[in-house]
Parts: sequence; C-alpha cells; structure tokens
Amino acid sequence: MITLTDVQQIEECVYEIPRSYRDDMRVPARLIADEAILEAASHDRGLEQLVNTACMPGITKYALAMPDIHQGYGPPIGGVLAMDEETGVISPGATGYDINCGVRLLASDLSFGSVKPRIEALVDALFAGVPSGVGRGGELHFEGDRLNMLLERGAQYAVELGYGLPDDLAHTEERGCLAGARADAVSQAAKKRGSGQCGTLGSGNHFIEIGRVAEIFDEATARVFGLFKGQLVVWIHSGSRGLGHQVCTDYVRGFQQPMREYGITVPDRELVCAPFTSPEGQGYFSAMACAANYAWANRQVMAHLARKVFLDVLGEDAHLRQVYDVTHNIVKRETYEVDGQPRKLIIHRKGATRCFPAGHADVPEAYREVGHPASYVLVGLPAALEKTFGSSCHGAGRVMSRSAAIKQVQGKELQQRLRKQGVYVHGGSWEGLAEEAPEAYKDIDRVVQAMECAGVAKRVAKMVPVGVIKG
Repeated sequence: MITLTDVQQIEECVYEIPRSYRDDMRVPARLIADEAILEAASHDRGLEQLVNTACMPGITKYALAMPDIHQGYGPPIGGVLAMDEETGVISPGATGYDINCGVRLLASDLSFGSVKPRIEALVDALFAGVPSGVGRGGELHFEGDRLNMLLERGAQYAVELGYGLPDDLAHTEERGCLAGARADAVSQAAKKRGSGQCGTLGSGNHFIEIGRVAEIFDEATARVFGLFKGQLVVWIHSGSRGLGHQVCTDYVRGFQQPMREYGITVPDRELVCAPFTSPEGQGYFSAMACAANYAWANRQVMAHLARKVFLDVLGEDAHLRQVYDVTHNIVKRETYEVDGQPRKLIIHRKGATRCFPAGHADVPEAYREVGHPASYVLVGLPAALEKTFGSSCHGAGRVMSRSAAIKQVQGKELQQRLRKQGVYVHGGSWEGLAEEAPEAYKDIDRVVQAMECAGVAKRVAKMVPVGVIKG
C-alpha cells in the first residue's frame, strides 16, 4: 500500500512517486494535487493503479494523474498515459468502458433571472424529450450501412441528417469524427447494442444540467467563449452507451492471448494491452474510434433534442449555441516534445480532457487566440503541453463509491435537499440520484485550483446547477 511518505513534492501542486519505488516501474508516477487531494487519493487504490501504469511498455516521461484521481478499472480515473507510437502499447482499460464519455456545453443568450419561474417546466420537458435510463433506446435506429456511416463519420453524419448545425462541428473535438474508424472492427454484438441508443442519455453519472454562470474569472476569455455572468447554459454529459461498453469488453477479452504471445507482462490484468502497431492494437484503435464517433453523434442528437425543448418551453429567443464538446475517455495520436525532440505519442486520457493553449492548431479557430476550453470552464495554458501532454481534469472525482453513496444517502431526501438549495432534479430512480450525491465527490473548486496552481490551466467561468435530469 502506497503511503504519503512514498510521495515527493517536486514543485507547487505537483507530486511524484519516483521510479525507484518499485523495480518494475519504467517511469515515475506523477500527480497534480494539493495536500488535501493527495491525502484523499491515498484512501483508495488510485495511487497504486497509477504506479501500475508506470510499468507499461513504451510509456513516456511519466504516468500522470489529474487532481480528480480516484480508483477505476486498470488505470485510475483522471489518468493520462503517453505511449511511444513505435514501442508502446494501447490498452482498452486505459481508455475506459464508456469510450468518449464527454461533455458538451451549450449557451443561451438568456439570463437565469428571466426564466427562473419556468425552470421546473424546462427540466420536466427535457426529461420527457431526451430518453434516459439503463439500456433505454430512443426513436432513432441505425442499422447496416447507416450504422456503419454513423460509426465512421460520427457527429458529421448526424448533422447531415438534420441533427444540429454545421457550426457545432467547429466547436467539437476532432470536429466530431476521429480518423481511423473502421466499422468492420466493431463486433455485431456491439452494433446491436448501439443500433437504437443514439440520442439517449443513459444512467450512472450521465446527466443533462441546466446551469447559470455564477462567476467570471477571466472577462476577456469569457467574452471569446460567449459567456457572461447570470447566463443560462446547458451541460450534456454522456458517452457511447452500450456500444462503447461492448467494444471495450470485446477487446479486453481479445487481448488476453495476444498479450502473452507478444511477451508483455503487466502488474494488473486490467491493464491488458497490445503493441499499438500490431494488428490487434490497430483493430482496437479502429473500433475505439468508431465508439468515439458514436458518442459524438449521440451528444449531437441530444443537443438537437435539448434545443427543441428550449424553443418549445421558452419561445423563439431560447436558441442554444454550442461552446464546446470535449471527451474524457479516449486514445489520440498526438505529437509532443520529449527530451528536446518532437515525438509521436499515443495519448490515453481516462477521465481527463485535452487542454491546449492559445495558438495550438487543434484549438477551434474562434478560440485560437485564447486557448481550448475545458470543463468548469477552464482554458489551457502553454505549460500544459510540457507538464500534462495537453491535458486537464474532467470533473471533481469521486471520494465515495456508488454503493457506499446508496447506503449513506436517501435519494428522495437528496432531491428535497437540493430543491431547497434551488436545484430541481428529475431522476429515473432514487438509487440513481443517491449514487451521484454531491457528497460523493471532491470539492470541484479545489480540483480546478490545483490545475491553476500547477500552471496547466486557468479558470474562466464557474457554473452552478439550477436543474438536472438523470436516468
């Protein structure tokens, strides 16, 4: 068990478990945190999992975790792993089961105060208008060639079908379509699970949240993002649903034998992997890209449904403009400077988002002078490319398991408590509400302040919820 005495502080808000901690470590294990976050991380297996990832073949510089670190499957949630493209591996567990679980932020031109009396009606209409819940399907069905098109072209195909606006794509990571997707790499079981779930929310920690902008920290950047204090906004948090889960399941099973044949050993079977350049590794990368594209299409359709609800409830002035859509469970091919030389790396972000500074070619053109937005809302700083492979936290990070939250929190009582605080929640089950109670998570302000302290990102705006729907 890793203790705090095993961890060294190397600079403000940056900690490291040295390579000498364990004989099988290939690189150090590094964490962005403050003292309280570090102490909380020592209470589950998150730090141990981070050390385990530092043992993987081809890993570059260090295994890294964001301040929202907590125990996950294989690597910790909040993990960022950079593998050398030629010598490194690709791991389904290091991507996660909910491939391209991500967040889309939509902004209105309305103030919260002007629509406050209609928030409950708006939440109820969203719950009725966007299908949610375990295994729940929607009105859209994609099969055969249409499903293959969706998997290979993602949000771009959804927009062509009339769901959303071309401008949405300009404010979506990878313009809503990750290159390298091949529908034939996705199993029929995965396709069957995904055929009727595009445009659906799912359950667990997925949500649609109506919020208001409570604080502006950087007026100039907020203006570029189109944000102002008191503004009514919408968050959509969901992923690739059953299709992505099945893709991960298929390749976790399928990698077991090849890993042995390639002579790869890892300290945790959940880190099963294959060389990135191998046929198996390329097969998973193609299937993962399909699931990522499905998730972008899924959020694209839900954004369309949310826009329709806003117009129906609030009238023609309630248009929703997309600010950004960014993923936090994905594998990307990116280039970073390592030892003074540019190197092509395979970046696994699991519970971490990209966070690029001003001037970076992958920042949407409208934001290129200020940098790429990330959750909260943050904006990337130049040090992100050096310290975190252009990555930031994706949320607060759990401090309580879902089962523990259900034991300690009563869903109905939580709904009543939140209502007294001015947050109207419409959920599909009391247990579903309980497992996502606010006390099950870290203090989000503390998490983002650690990112700011490390010089990776800075705060632009803070939103607070006023209405939430959950499956």
